[in-house]
Amino acid sequence: MTTAILIPCYNEEKTIANVINDFKNELPNADIYVYDNNSTDNTIKIAKDAGAIVRCEFKQGKGNVVRSMFRDIDADCYILVDGDDTYPAEAAREIEKLILSKKADMVIGDRLSSTYFTENKRPFHNVGNKLVRKFINLIFNSDIKDILTGYRGFNYDFVKSFPISSKEFEIETEMTVFALNHNFLIKQIPVNYTDRTEGSVSKLNTYKDGYKVISLIFSLFRDTKPLFYFSLITLILLIIAIVYFIPILITFLNTGFVEKVPTLIIISMVIIISALIFLTGVILHVLKNQHLQNFEHYLTIIRQNKKND
Repeated sequence: MTTAILIPCYNEEKTIANVINDFKNELPNADIYVYDNNSTDNTIKIAKDAGAIVRCEFKQGKGNVVRSMFRDIDADCYILVDGDDTYPAEAAREIEKLILSKKADMVIGDRLSSTYFTENKRPFHNVGNKLVRKFINLIFNSDIKDILTGYRGFNYDFVKSFPISSKEFEIETEMTVFALNHNFLIKQIPVNYTDRTEGSVSKLNTYKDGYKVISLIFSLFRDTKPLFYFSLITLILLIIAIVYFIPILITFLNTGFVEKVPTLIIISMVIIISALIFLTGVILHVLKNQHLQNFEHYLTIIRQNKKND
């Protein structure tokens, strides 16, 4: 049984050696991979000197790095962690145990239930984490404590079946939604979060990356819950149509005349459009269920190929 530690990096010369050494101490038999993402400092040299397997991904963005990691590396357990030394290596043993014992397909290192809100000095990040968590849990009727954590464990099935579309920091949200939508077994363990050391700079842009995450959530909501999504739009349009139709109906009942004929025509068009939107949701819902059935077949093929290897 093999374990791979995956560390995406961009300009982390201040912290990468500590991260590598800490994980080597906790999981001495694991292979540690550092994927550099166009660093302009000494990240690559320091990572090599610390004993990591260093590779490069030239497409900028964490999502692009994780995509290459998942494609290139074969292991029974994968542990993904940031190179900024904000996550404790001590939790890696428990993550590995849960994955290798098949008690989880994905393990989430939950920062928000421990020290994140006291350690993190960026208030908008705190608000963003709470909003994303509430919205995802509402959509999927789940209880995920930390949607955006960068500390996770995966099994082989998850890694090789995950079709990554995110290019940057939306990748964590996409992982969570993929696991929920495809009924992967998720376990959560609280982990202590420590803010970056002095001189280490975050690559996150609060507003730019926050907008990307929110946009991704709506896209994933549409793709994974099409009947709900399009039914909601249909309901909104029907409510608008009814609001404008009621005064016309009242006038007709009182006078026998139909006033505001142009408005009535537009209302009729809105109702027709609503029906078409709802029908679109039904069709996409059927296609989505077929996709889930095909996915289960695809997972069977992945497992069979792994056994043969």
